[in-house]
Amino acid sequence: MAQAVSLEAKELSSISFLKQRPRNVRLDLWPFVCAYVAWSGYVLWRLVTIGTEGFYLIQLATYALLAIHAVTFLSGVWSVGSQARLRFRPAGSISQATHVLVVPHAFVGTRDIVPLEQKADAAGVPRYAFSFRKLRFVHSADTGAFTKLKYPSHDTVGAYLAATGLGSEAATAAALERWGDNRFEVPVPSFAALLADQLMAPFFCFQVFCVGLWALDEYWSVRGGGRYYSLFTLFMLVTFECTVVVQRLKNLNDVRALQTPKEALSVYRGGKWAKIPGDSLLPGDVVSMLRDDSGNDLVVQADMLLLAGSCIVDEAVLTGESTPQWKSAIDENDEGGAEARLSIKRDKAHVLFGGTKILQTTGERAARLKTPDNGCLAVVLRTGFGTAQGRLMRTILYSTEKVSANNVETFLFIAFLLVWAIAASGYVLYYGLADPNRDRFKLVLNCIMILTSVVPPELPMELTIAVNASLLALSRLRIFCTEPFRIPLAGKVTTCCFDKTGTLTSDHFVLEGVVGCGAPEGGPEPEAGALQDAKSLPRATARVLAACQSLVQVDKETIGDPLEKVALEAVGWTTLGQQGVRSKDGGPRETVEIVHRYAFSSTLKRMSTLVAVEPEGATATKSHWVLTKGAPEVIRGDLAAVPPQYDATHRRFAAQGARVLALACRRLPAGLAAADLRALPRERAEAGLDFAGFAVFRSPLKPESEPTLGALRASGHQLVMITGDAPLTACHVAAAVHIVVRPALVLQAPAPGTGRGRKGGEGGAAAGGDAADSALLATPPLEWVSPDESLRLPFDPALEAAAALAADHDLCLTGDALAALAATGAAPAYVPLTSVFARVTPDQKELVVKILRGAGLGVLMCGDGTNDVGALRGAHVGVALLAPPEKKKKRGDEKKRGDDKKRGEDKKGSRALAATAGAPSSGPVAAPAAPGAPSPPTAPAPPPGPGAKMLEDMAKKGRPITPFMRRMAKAMDDMAAAQAGAGDEVAMVKPGDASMASPFTAKQGSVAPCLDILRQGRCTLVTTMQMFKILGLLCLSSAYSLSVMYMDGIKLGDMQATLAGVLTAGMFFFISHAKPLATLSRQRPHARVFSAYTLVSLLGQFAVHISFLMFMQRTAHAMMPREERQEPDSEFKPNLINTICFLTMTFAVNYVGAPFNTPLQENRFFALSVNWSTLAYVLLVLDLPRGLRTWFSLVAIPAEMQGQLLVLGGLAYLAAGTIERMARAMFPAPLVPEKGGLHRSRTPMGPRKKQQ
Repeated sequence: MAQAVSLEAKELSSISFLKQRPRNVRLDLWPFVCAYVAWSGYVLWRLVTIGTEGFYLIQLATYALLAIHAVTFLSGVWSVGSQARLRFRPAGSISQATHVLVVPHAFVGTRDIVPLEQKADAAGVPRYAFSFRKLRFVHSADTGAFTKLKYPSHDTVGAYLAATGLGSEAATAAALERWGDNRFEVPVPSFAALLADQLMAPFFCFQVFCVGLWALDEYWSVRGGGRYYSLFTLFMLVTFECTVVVQRLKNLNDVRALQTPKEALSVYRGGKWAKIPGDSLLPGDVVSMLRDDSGNDLVVQADMLLLAGSCIVDEAVLTGESTPQWKSAIDENDEGGAEARLSIKRDKAHVLFGGTKILQTTGERAARLKTPDNGCLAVVLRTGFGTAQGRLMRTILYSTEKVSANNVETFLFIAFLLVWAIAASGYVLYYGLADPNRDRFKLVLNCIMILTSVVPPELPMELTIAVNASLLALSRLRIFCTEPFRIPLAGKVTTCCFDKTGTLTSDHFVLEGVVGCGAPEGGPEPEAGALQDAKSLPRATARVLAACQSLVQVDKETIGDPLEKVALEAVGWTTLGQQGVRSKDGGPRETVEIVHRYAFSSTLKRMSTLVAVEPEGATATKSHWVLTKGAPEVIRGDLAAVPPQYDATHRRFAAQGARVLALACRRLPAGLAAADLRALPRERAEAGLDFAGFAVFRSPLKPESEPTLGALRASGHQLVMITGDAPLTACHVAAAVHIVVRPALVLQAPAPGTGRGRKGGEGGAAAGGDAADSALLATPPLEWVSPDESLRLPFDPALEAAAALAADHDLCLTGDALAALAATGAAPAYVPLTSVFARVTPDQKELVVKILRGAGLGVLMCGDGTNDVGALRGAHVGVALLAPPEKKKKRGDEKKRGDDKKRGEDKKGSRALAATAGAPSSGPVAAPAAPGAPSPPTAPAPPPGPGAKMLEDMAKKGRPITPFMRRMAKAMDDMAAAQAGAGDEVAMVKPGDASMASPFTAKQGSVAPCLDILRQGRCTLVTTMQMFKILGLLCLSSAYSLSVMYMDGIKLGDMQATLAGVLTAGMFFFISHAKPLATLSRQRPHARVFSAYTLVSLLGQFAVHISFLMFMQRTAHAMMPREERQEPDSEFKPNLINTICFLTMTFAVNYVGAPFNTPLQENRFFALSVNWSTLAYVLLVLDLPRGLRTWFSLVAIPAEMQGQLLVLGGLAYLAAGTIERMARAMFPAPLVPEKGGLHRSRTPMGPRKKQQ
C-alpha cells in the first residue's frame, strides 16, 4: 500500500498517494483479457483435436473464469482497499500521484479515493490540493504537509475594522482561485444511479448469481418452489432496494432545502460599490446588509463579521432556537483592543452566519465606510462549505458510517454455513465421481447448487422484513427512522446520553426571586439568604433585570432570550421601542434608554449595557449607569467589594438545580455624552461594580423525565447527562432523574486568570474548536471537589485511579476539565466513567459520544437542538425530539385580544411554549376585563364535515339513516379533521431541527420515546437472532438433504418444495411481527450471532433434528422395497422415504418470548401457524382424511411407523426446546457493569476495532 503522507488536519486520520493505472493494465482487466485469449485458444485446439468429449469441463471452467472476473471487478466496488490495489499503484512522491487515499477518523464514515489536483502558480511552482467531503485540503511547500484550507477568520480586530474589500481584479482572481465560488453544491443523483449503486451490494449480486446458475439446467426445482420462488425472491429484493433509494432521495432533497437562493448584494470592490450575485462573494469582500421594507427576510449568504450597525437575526436554521439574536458591530474598545485576534466561537455576537435570516437592520451613519443604502457594514469571513451552515450540511451528509444488512457478522455467519456446504459438496463429488454412469456436468452443477442453496440468498430479505415491521411499529408511536438497520442496534445499547435543557427539563424559565439585593426603598430589611419577590426589589436591582438585556421589537412584538423576557415580565417593566424600558406603576417612574450594549458571550460569561436613566418629574436629573449580569464566578472579579457569603449563596442555589445570575451596576460620572459612552472600553466600564443581588431562575423538570430514566436505570442502562449548564445545576438535575445516585465529585479546571476578555478565553471552547481558541487554553492543576466542597481529592490520570474513584462516586467533568484531559491523553480513561458532563460545547458533545463508542459501549444520544447534531450523528442511536408546536393564532385575533389584556406568554407557538404546553405561565396573571368592555370574540363553529353533509343530504331525501351509516359518517369526519390538522403541524424535517441529522426523530417533547425505541430495538434484535438460527437450521438440513439424501435418491416434489417455501416465508413473516413487552428487562438480549448461546442452541437443535431424520430414514429404508428406490438423477416419484423425510423437517422451538417479546400465545398469527402446522403434521401422518396426502405427493405410512413419527416427533420437539432454554440459562448475555467496573468487563458492543 502507498506510504502515508504528512498531514496537519484534525478531520482526517491519514492519507496516501496513489497513481492510477491505465485502463489496459488494471488488475481487474488485463489479466483476465489474457486469460480469455489463452482459454479461447485452448478450447479451439481441443475442439479441433479431440472433439466434444468432456466438453462439460470446458463449460464449467468457462463459467468459473467469468465468475472469478465478476467477483474481482465487484471487489473494487465493495472495498476501497481492493479498489486501491486493482486500479491504482502506490506513488513514490506527490509529483507522481494522481489520486489520494483518504482515511477519516473512526465512527465518522468510510475511507475514499479522491483525485489529486495539480496547478501551477504565477511563478510556475506546482500547487497540490484535494477535496474530501466538501472540504478542501492544500499542500504546503514549506512543511510538506497537507492542511485544511484556511479562511481569513482569525485576523486582528483592527485589521477587520480597516478592511476596504478586494482592491483589484488581481486580488479578486486570487481569492476566487483559492476559495472558489460561494456555492452549496449538493448534487442529487438520479433514481437509476442510486438504484444501480444499491444493486451492486454483495447480497444482491449473490442472488442474481443464484438465479443465473439455476437457469443453466432443468435443475430449477432443487431449491424448492421452482423458478417462481427464485424470481419472487429477486423481485422482493429489487422492491426493497427501490424503497431504500426513494428514502435516500428524500433525505438528499431535504438537505438541498437548506440551500437558499443567492441574492445580489452591494459589495465594495476596487474602490467602488457594485451589485454582485451572492454566489460570487469571496472572503475579504466588504458588503452592505439591508433588509428592505417589502417584508421579505434577508438571508445571510456567507459568514460575515459586522463592522458597523446592528442586526436582529433568526438563527434557527443552525441552532434550532426560535429566539432571534441581536448582533452588534465589533468594537476595538472591547477587551484586548485592536490587536486581539478574532475567535468566531467567542465573538459570535458580532458574526452573521450563512443561512440565517436577518429580520431587521440598523445602519450606522458614522461608519468609516459609507454604505450606498444605509445598510450594515460587514466583511466576509468564510464562504461555501466553509461556513457554519456548510459545516452543518457536511455533518448531515458525511459524519456517520453506513448501517445495513450487509454487515461483517452476516458475512461471518455465511462463512460458517459455507463450511458445511463445502463438506456436503465434497461428499456428493466424491461418491459421484466413483459412479462412471453419472453425468459429470450435472454432478459438478449439483455441487455448486449445494453451495448456493446452503448459503441463504433470502437472508437480507428476511432481516429486512423484521426491520420493516419494527419501522411500522415505531411510526405508529410517532417515531420516525431514516436508517432502518439502526433499529437492531437499539437493542444493543448500554449507555443512554441526554441533553438537559429542552430534553430533560423545559426550556421555559421561571424567575423564582432575587437574593442578596437588600431592602427595597422604604421597605423592611429581608432575612439573610432569603429570596425576595420580583415585584418588591430595590430600584437598582430591578433596573439591571429590566435593562441589561438584548430584547428587540419586530413587528410590534418583543422577541429575544426567553430568560430576559421572563425577567422583564417578572419585574413588571415595559419596553419602549427598540432601545428603552419604563418602570412599573406604583412608585417613582423612570425611563431607561439603552445607549450601548456589550454583548453576552459564552466565553466571557457576562453581558453589560450602558444606559441613560431619566426619572419622571420636573426636578429629576438624568444619570448614566453600567448594568451587568453574568456567571457569579466571573462577576465576582468585577465587584468593588465582594459581599460576605457571596460564594456560599450562589452555590447553595446552584446545588438545588437553579440557574443563578449575578447582578451588578455602577453609576457613571455626570456629563458623559452618548458618543463618550459608546467609546468607553469594556474593561473600564465593567470595573468597580456594586453588587445588586443574585437572580434565581428555575427550569422545571418535564414530567416524563424521571419515570423514563428510572425505567432505564432499572433495566441496567448506564445514564449520562451532557449539557452546557453549570456543573452544580447539572448534578442536581441528574440526581433528580437517577443519573447521579452516589456522592458526586466535580473535576475542577478553572480557566487561567479571571476569564475576562478575548485573552482569557473559555477552556471548554478550545476542545474541537478553532485553532486560535486552542492556543488560548492552558492546563491548570486539576482536583476533584464535591458539590458542597466538603471533600477534595487530587487528580490522578491513571486508569486504575479512575476506576477506583468511579467505584464509589458519580463523576462530573466540565468542558474545561474535558479539554485538559484531552490535552493530557487521560480522556479515554475518565470519559466512560463519568455520569455528568457540564459546560461543554457541541464539539465536546460529539467527542464524548465518540470516546464512549471507542470504549466498546452501545451509545444512545437524545437531544432537541441542532447543537446536538454531531453527537446525534455519532451515536449508534441518535434520537431527536421534535415537540409538536402550538396551533398558530391568526394575527387578527391576536390584535383584537391584545387591546383587552396583556399576555405573559410567547406568541406564535415558540419552541419554549411548545415544550411546556399546559404548564402554568410564569408571567403576570391577566386581569379580568373591565366592566362594559367587549368580550373576546367567540370562535366560529367549524364547517360540517363530509360525513355530516352526507347524513344531511340523506335526511333531505327521506332516506333511512342506519347506525352503520352514522359510524361511516363519523369516520369520514374524523379522517377529514385529521387531514386538516396535519396542515397546521410543522414538517417532520425542517431546518434547525436536530432531526435533520438524526437517525430517529420522535414527534414528542419528552424523552419517553427512548423507551419505545429501546424496547422495539430489543424485540428486533431478538427476532433477527431467531432468524439467523432458523436459517442456520434450514441450511444445515439442506446440506444434509442435498448431499446424503440426494445420493440416496431422495428429493422433494414441486408441491412439497412450494409448501416448504411458503411455510418458511410465513414463519419468518409472523416471527417478525412479534411485539415487545411493556417493561424493559434488566436481562439483556444476546447481541452477537457468534456467541456460546447461539452456537450451542443451533448445533444442539441440529443434532436433535438430524438424529430424528436419520433414524426415520433408515427405518423407511428397511421397510421400503428396493425396486421403489430412485437414482439421484431420475425424475421424482412419491415413495415412503420421501414422505418420511418431508414430514420430519420442522423447526418451531426458537421463538423467544419473555423477557423481551410477548409470549407465543399473544403472537396470534404465529401461534395459529404453529397450531395448524402441528395439526397438518398429525393428519398427514395418520392419512386423515383419505386423499389429502396425494395433494402433497405423499404415500401412505405403515401403521407401525405412524406411532414412531408422532412420538419421536414430539420428543424431538421437546428436546430441541430444552436445549434452547438450557443454552439461554447457561450462557446469558453479559450485563452492563457499573461505572467503576467498566474497564474490567467486556461490553455487549465489543471493543473498538481498528479502522481498516
